[in-house]
Amino acid sequence: MLPMKKEDVDFEVQAALAWHDDDVHATIATLLEDIRHLRQQLALAEGAMSRGMTRGWVPRFDR
Repeated sequence: MLPMKKEDVDFEVQAALAWHDDDVHATIATLLEDIRHLRQQLALAEGAMSRGMTRGWVPRFDR
């Protein structure tokens, strides 16, 4: 995955803030909830997939 350009990141930050009416706390809380949800989904996928299906790929929870 290619790194994002600064302009793209800035746009996404502004969009997230706008979605939450410029409430920084609500924006961060939503992002943390999203991270938690995605980690749960990754854990479920890891448990449901066999190594052969993923050709040895193992999900990582950290960058």
